[in-house]
Formats: sequence, structure tokens, C-alpha cells
Amino acid sequence: MKGKLGVCGWIILIISALFTAITFPISIWFCIKIIKEYERAVVFRLGRIISGKPKGPGLIFILPCTDTFIKVDLRVVSFAIPPQEILTKDSVTTTVDGVVYYKIENAIKSVANVNNVHLATAQLAQTTLRNILGTQTLSSILSNREEIAHNIQ
Repeated sequence: MKGKLGVCGWIILIISALFTAITFPISIWFCIKIIKEYERAVVFRLGRIISGKPKGPGLIFILPCTDTFIKVDLRVVSFAIPPQEILTKDSVTTTVDGVVYYKIENAIKSVANVNNVHLATAQLAQTTLRNILGTQTLSSILSNREEIAHNIQ
């Protein structure tokens, strides 16, 4: 566990575990969660991340009232960059768009370090596209598409 619970945290945890044990036949339906093969669950206990790695795939046990979890999809995500006008190095205005493919490799960092990883990736892709194409002339953009795509990666 990253960080200690403290005395109050342990008391709340014990009360939650006792409550779960007392109401076992009903509470078990709220405690067991299914994580699919392509997902991972980042589990928070009293607001702190439990263990150094995400849980899953399979069944995971969540204590009600003390644990929360966020599912992270590890599959490749694709989205289109909307068309936007850029100014090239030779002062020509042109409209560009693109497609971005990305995959989350570290579920804990994607949950703990960024509020909305999908929006952040989209904005980063748009900014990178504008910055790289803004340093090129229109003729070099048209002739060196593969090289520019490699630079963006």
C-alpha cells in the first residue's frame, strides 16, 4: 500500500469488514467485481492507491464504503484529429487533420497523474501536429508525409 492508513483508517477498515461479514449474503454482490481480460482496475482504499500494480483480469474483492475502483481499458484507442487550419513556415494557411492510435501501458499512472487521459492525449496530438507542421513549408509537407509522420511519433 502506498502510504499508511493510520489509526482512524484501520478503524474504518475494520468496521467496513465487519459490516460486510455480518451482511454477507447480500453484501457479497457488492464486493465482487469482474475485470475483463483487456481491463485493469486501479483500487483506492480511503482515497489512496492499494499496492503498486493494478488488479485484474478476473474477480476482485472490493470492500464497500472504503474501497473504490476505476477500470482502465488497455486496448488500442483510435480517434480522429478534427480538421484545423495551420500556418506553415512559408506563411501559407492550410487545413490538416489526422488519426491517432494510442494504448495505455501503465493503468496507475493514467489514473493518478491525469484527470482525463483521453482528452489529454487528443490535445497533445493536436498541439504536436500544429508544432511540427508549422516548422515545415507546404511543399515539404506534401512531399515528406512519411518522414513527418515518423517525427510526430
